[in-house]
Amino acid sequence: MSEPKKTVERRFHGVPVSPGIAMGTVWVHRHEDEAPPRYAVKESECDQEIARLEAALGRTREQIEELQQRIAGSIGSEDASIFDAHLLVVEDRTLIDEVVRTIKTERLNAESVFASVAGRYAKTLGEIDDPYLKERAVDIYDVSRRVVRNLTGCSGRELPVSGTPWILVAHNLAPSDTAQLDPATVLGFVTDTGSKTSHTAIMARSLNIPAVVAVHDVSQQVSSGDSVLLDGYSGWFIVNPSEATLSEYAKIQQQKGLVERELGSLRETECRTLDGKHMVLSANIEMPRDVSAVKQSGAEGVGLFRTEFLYLNSAKLPCEETQYEAYRSVVSQLAPDPVIIRTLDLGGDKIMSALNLPEELNPFLGWRAIRFCLERVDVFKTQIRAILRASAHGCVRMMYPMISGVEEVRRARVILDECREELRREGVAFDEAMEVGAMIEIPSAAVSADLIAREVDFLSIGTNDLIQYTIAVDRLNERIAHLYEPTHPAVLRLIRMVVEAGHANGIWVGVCGEMAGEVVLTPLLLGLGVDELSTGAALVPRVKGAVQRLSLADCEKLVEEIRGLDSAAAIHSVAEAFAARYYSDLL
Repeated sequence: MSEPKKTVERRFHGVPVSPGIAMGTVWVHRHEDEAPPRYAVKESECDQEIARLEAALGRTREQIEELQQRIAGSIGSEDASIFDAHLLVVEDRTLIDEVVRTIKTERLNAESVFASVAGRYAKTLGEIDDPYLKERAVDIYDVSRRVVRNLTGCSGRELPVSGTPWILVAHNLAPSDTAQLDPATVLGFVTDTGSKTSHTAIMARSLNIPAVVAVHDVSQQVSSGDSVLLDGYSGWFIVNPSEATLSEYAKIQQQKGLVERELGSLRETECRTLDGKHMVLSANIEMPRDVSAVKQSGAEGVGLFRTEFLYLNSAKLPCEETQYEAYRSVVSQLAPDPVIIRTLDLGGDKIMSALNLPEELNPFLGWRAIRFCLERVDVFKTQIRAILRASAHGCVRMMYPMISGVEEVRRARVILDECREELRREGVAFDEAMEVGAMIEIPSAAVSADLIAREVDFLSIGTNDLIQYTIAVDRLNERIAHLYEPTHPAVLRLIRMVVEAGHANGIWVGVCGEMAGEVVLTPLLLGLGVDELSTGAALVPRVKGAVQRLSLADCEKLVEEIRGLDSAAAIHSVAEAFAARYYSDLL
């Protein structure tokens, strides 16, 4: 009698985009061939086909808006804003008019024409070497599938929604697919394609679903029912994991559980180094409902309150009263802790149709943030008045995004002073001493930080954009994303320059970008003299735990040590080894 065939462990490696470990059974998701039927129609039937198209577009718009509202209510407006691009596709008259013309001239049914025209648009965008346009191609494909389904009445093959939990494997997942995943059913997912900054990856992190992407052709190499292990920390996807592998990961999960419980006990403790340096530790928020997470994390208030949700979730500009109520709600709940409100940062990847922002070849270098606000003074004053009014209910600070030089700060102050004077005349209460700061996100602002520091009460370094603009690396571009390096010598020099400029002018300097939440980099930021860190609420306990195990003196020695290193990799290696000596369990 032959022995049963032994299963062999197989390992695949990809890009980890959402942390966590999942063990379970595979469910392979393959889109059914949605090529719609193609048939001729009579000239007298063309109007009927166009009417069917318009009805399908209307239904698609409703479905996207329903999805967007559900996402905004569950995981936040910034993630829900991803679907603004989908709505733009449905309302793109260039595309729709071409479909209508083709129906009339070629006398073909609406679904076949729409699929053909939309497919051609998407293919053209997908072939352009621009990550922003490639993401738009994904949006068009996603919307096209939905429109065709509404025209044909076919629901398509659904993702698993109930029953035994699965680990999903697919060639690719559209943002709308990912948004509908239920973490109770989908333990994690793996895709053949994708990048760390794609909309799908963003949705996975927001839903706390472990995910690995860019595991080439894995969907063709596994079958539904396979036993697998997914490591969203390191990017490993293991099929038929051995007993040794399962035992190893069981220990890892147990250790992570112990660390999380230990970090939870730090909530009421102070964020202070071993030698007495108090590091202000704040949280970043998107919406008023995020206040509960801030309180639970033990953060000292809010270091970055993004206000774009008020604009992106509305078909019209939010009035002063709407904004005031949103700001007041957060400020009053967190008083006496401070809340730093960032003024409007639309443009780039965040567009609101009601603002009629022009299409730009490079929106990230275009008419956005403070540049837009200084031109649209009506929009800017409405927001400033609302922020000033909210300052009567607690400790409010306000900061301007994307400052490139001192002149923008001065122009903004003129508008701020006008708002103050208006409120005084109206007898409306506000904090006359409200602090005003500038975000340092552009190299020109970092280099001239000594000039800007004379005009403001604090500086906040937005490291995400500072790194991107300093190294000229678009994080959305898969080909060069590996060049996005927080420890690049130029980036660290700019941070030190900003800190020294702020301190020389008697003001504090914070960091509110992703670097603030990376505990490998916490010793570097401490050693560089940063006064405040603001990160996602979920990361606050981990950063606090790191700070409490460090001494400022040792961190300053670390910074001196890395001054002689000439590469980002070398600096990161030294920083990682340093952090591991003090808190390997947090890494």
